[in-house]
Amino acid sequence: MNACQPWSAERAMTIVADNRHLRGALLPILHALQEEFGYIDEQAIPLLATELNLSRADVHGVVSFYHEFRREKPGRHIIKVCRAEACQSMGANTLVNHIKSRLQVDFHGTTADGAFTLEPVFCLGNCALSPAVMIDEQLHGRVSPDRFDDLAAQARAVPHITHSHKGHAQ
Repeated sequence: MNACQPWSAERAMTIVADNRHLRGALLPILHALQEEFGYIDEQAIPLLATELNLSRADVHGVVSFYHEFRREKPGRHIIKVCRAEACQSMGANTLVNHIKSRLQVDFHGTTADGAFTLEPVFCLGNCALSPAVMIDEQLHGRVSPDRFDDLAAQARAVPHITHSHKGHAQ
């Protein structure tokens, strides 16, 4: 797992060169860029269009179509909240409202201090312990609003986290 690196066109070109041979190279390259930088920088659109002989509209269309691709640098910690039926039946909607209120962000948003990015996911595979939340790839079950506050405080105390930005089922 890599820590997010600052955007670098040179590093992006290396990623393109390493993956351009793949069939349907755009998606693997986008995933690799997001893994490296944590998001798809605006400068990546024309770079990929030129290097893969695509239009900017084609590249932009793919990036905007798939919700797992971020267009802005994520927070230091990624919070994923399960939106599947099992979690909803166990109070996830109340939990989501609490989290949004506590963090002052909506889904896909990042807190003003850059500490957290909030993402919805469809099933974390923890249905027996719903509602489920994942913070920086660490799964938590039976998360109440109070427990979320404790988990968020613990995460906030960590200055940065090394984590993967690969998408999960949404």
